[in-house]
Amino acid sequence: MSDLEILTVKDAQQLRVLRSRSRKVQGVTPKHAAFAQRMLETMRDAVGVGLAAPQVGVLQRFFVAEIPADEEDDQPAQTFILFNPEIVKAQGEQIGYEGCLSIPGYIGEVARRERITVKGLNEKGKPVRFKVEGYVARVLQHEIDHLDGILFTDKLTDPDTFQPVAVGQEEAAELEAAMAEDR
Repeated sequence: MSDLEILTVKDAQQLRVLRSRSRKVQGVTPKHAAFAQRMLETMRDAVGVGLAAPQVGVLQRFFVAEIPADEEDDQPAQTFILFNPEIVKAQGEQIGYEGCLSIPGYIGEVARRERITVKGLNEKGKPVRFKVEGYVARVLQHEIDHLDGILFTDKLTDPDTFQPVAVGQEEAAELEAAMAEDR
């Protein structure tokens, strides 16, 4: 069980932190890497797929994400720990439902880029670059937005798509909405 608290929009002081722009990490240290591991544990405990440092009260530019395996498309699970991430290329558009650990109990429809190239530093401070698309691109864009104080509710395609779901069921509701769109 993690000892980190996920900040939510329900608290005015926490909302101020969530709305703040994060500072660049000036060198990834073993302390940063250990903190990122604690964030992964916190994210898993909360049944999320991504968690940015500002969501646990740290205004530095890094996030963690863990994309589950997709057996249907023969894609393995992917874990990302990315410091100072930057989108260097973006193409296409996708529209889908998103939820957020900092806005528990709600989902909404958001437009994102379909394919992105992201560069940054890994937990050892080494440069990395990822070309991702679809759901993975959506998750990374969502987390990068957190580093700039942007919440998914700022990017809703239509305010009417913002809807309540059972707390802890946001990811399941996102998948259900995506499957309904494919039918």
